[in-house]
Amino acid sequence: MTSVFAGIDPDTYKQHALHSGERMWPETNCYIDLWIEVLSTFGVAPEAMLGFTLTQDFEGDQFTFFKVPLEDLEALYGIRATELAIYDRIERHVEVQIARGRLCLIEMDSFYMPDTRGTAYRQEHGKTTVAINRLDFAGKRVDYFHNAGYFRVEGEDFEGLFQSHLADEDAPFLPYTEFAKFPKSPVGEAYLREVSRRLLGFHFGRRPSANPIRAFAEVFPLQVEAVADRPFGFFHKYAFNTLRQVGANFELAADHLSWLSTGEFTAAVEEARRISEVAKSVQFQLARAVTRRKFEPLKAALDPAADAWDSMMASLAGRA
Repeated sequence: MTSVFAGIDPDTYKQHALHSGERMWPETNCYIDLWIEVLSTFGVAPEAMLGFTLTQDFEGDQFTFFKVPLEDLEALYGIRATELAIYDRIERHVEVQIARGRLCLIEMDSFYMPDTRGTAYRQEHGKTTVAINRLDFAGKRVDYFHNAGYFRVEGEDFEGLFQSHLADEDAPFLPYTEFAKFPKSPVGEAYLREVSRRLLGFHFGRRPSANPIRAFAEVFPLQVEAVADRPFGFFHKYAFNTLRQVGANFELAADHLSWLSTGEFTAAVEEARRISEVAKSVQFQLARAVTRRKFEPLKAALDPAADAWDSMMASLAGRA
């Protein structure tokens, strides 16, 4: 069975340290988590790509779902990722690309993915991005990167993922798909650090013009009051797209700055971790507020994180 990365197996796969269970946010979002594991497997430092975290903003109803820009992947690692047109059955496209050493990143239905057990698996349909490393369509088996790990789907779940119940004349769902072309060999660390430092300055210049955490804090209590009137499952979606995204984003920002320099960005690293810690703490307060329907204490809950954002950006001025 052909694969892009040979010699890895879901049963023995070791995830990258950025997904350690000891972290405040062991998982961030499906896209960036996937790339952390793919880059590590390719043999390059995923920390180098994280300068874009400085650009996260509050979008009115959510924080930016942070994703590494494809231009950064190419500049840093020589990896060219672009959209793959899907005009035939998805597995036929995947087989062609794997045979050419290319990794397909595909939106798939988490309802059929056992690694989402306890959240989505066999409970609800939701799109999530996976990177397929190995596909055996005849044997009904696929190995893929997803979130913070590397997994396998077989049998009935495989048939669900690939819509095997459809006949040739039926119109299949055609998901959004990217494919990544890898260079012949990984780049060196010195090159990575040089390009990463340059990109840090570029992304610092693209940071929000106003404090995004303060903007969120202004509407946070009213949003939570509305969430409390929804079914409890909606709470998890809201928390994921607000507090988890901002908390995980800035924990990764701290990792990026620490990787770039052990001492130069000490103050910024501390402030980034402060933002992450506050988001984690406020997520627990959010759950209590929804349960007790007491929203007033949330008004000032994010103040320490907002202050930390101001301090972090001030400390990076002239350095990034």
